[in-house]
Amino acid sequence: MLIKIALHSLASRRTTALITVFSIAICLFVLLGIGHIRQEAKHSFSQAVSGVDLIVGPRTGQLNLLLYSVFRLGGATNNIDWHSFQTLAKKPDVAWAIPLSLGDSHRGYPVLGTTDAYFQHFRYGHQQPLGFAEGEPFEQPFDVVIGAEVASQLNYRIGESLVLAHGMAATSFSLHRDSPFQVTGILKPTGTPVDRTLHINLKDLDSIHRDWQSGTRVATHQHTNPGQEQDLEPDSVTAILIGVNNRLSTFRLQREINRYPDEPLMAILPGVALSELWQLMSWVEKTLGFIALLVLFASLLGLATMLLSTLQQRQREIALLRILGLRPLTLLMLLELEALLLVAAGAVVAVGLLKGALTVAGPMLGERYGLFLSDQIITVTTLNALGLAFVTTFVIALIPAISAYRRGLHSGLENH
Repeated sequence: MLIKIALHSLASRRTTALITVFSIAICLFVLLGIGHIRQEAKHSFSQAVSGVDLIVGPRTGQLNLLLYSVFRLGGATNNIDWHSFQTLAKKPDVAWAIPLSLGDSHRGYPVLGTTDAYFQHFRYGHQQPLGFAEGEPFEQPFDVVIGAEVASQLNYRIGESLVLAHGMAATSFSLHRDSPFQVTGILKPTGTPVDRTLHINLKDLDSIHRDWQSGTRVATHQHTNPGQEQDLEPDSVTAILIGVNNRLSTFRLQREINRYPDEPLMAILPGVALSELWQLMSWVEKTLGFIALLVLFASLLGLATMLLSTLQQRQREIALLRILGLRPLTLLMLLELEALLLVAAGAVVAVGLLKGALTVAGPMLGERYGLFLSDQIITVTTLNALGLAFVTTFVIALIPAISAYRRGLHSGLENH
């Protein structure tokens, strides 16, 4: 009965009610959108590397090692000697080891020198292996496998040639023109830094730098026999990804690497480093959440203002309800119910808008920015946000509801 009265009352003020619903919907859309993007971004960070037990690099900060080895951000302070890599890879506790060598780029995208072990053992997300949209891993000298974003943004196809640049600058005049690479594979999208990376054989990366010192070419060397170049061993690598045979041996192996006698090395646990990274960025997350809450609060204050402004126009309606026997407390509940119905309608519209926006813009965000947003928006976070909105509405709507309650009391006294 009370719901029917509330609906009829709102219908009589449909224009104001619709504007209020639209305002609340926009605010809830912002609140839910920020919460969803924040959650999905955190999920993307944690899914960038999976199944790697240790990341090894020269001694530096834990976050620095994580950023340049996984996210291709920043750079290493030093390299790891190739002999050290071979020694670590042969340890009994090590199931597999992936060498990573960074430092070159192509039109702003990082180049990663590695081995076949990268395509065999690297995992992302929920232990998902790398898949090929086209082509196959590098087999011949000067083959290159490119990520999905590189292929999409630069319009590369299988068989095309490209030239790498020395260094990580977006624009470089130090090009390896005498060693062009041929695209042999294009990886499927992963939503990780893999999409923005060009992958070449580690020996090829070392080969094209044989005549370079301190970022400058010092001699002319012709690659007349690529097969012979493949017999050479690299001098060093930037980092190493390690998987262990038994998880219980992870900490023991980490201590061994940190005490490695031949050169100063450090081994970090990816999960611990990712947690530290997210804690470092938590202020951004909290700031966005605070802004969204302020927007919602402002909208709900507008709702309370609308209800208060209509009370003067509804005096006759309130008097009639009192004559029909509506108690002051029931009148208070009626105002609260109207406010909650408006927020409920706004929530439905907001969820629909967010769902539609994710469906339309989701593929574009994944393709252009590597940010893959799930369209499953009904999560614990979403429900908590909606619950907070309803609780806040109930509290703020007490202002006009108590005013109506008092008017109801006065009307009752006057009737007596």
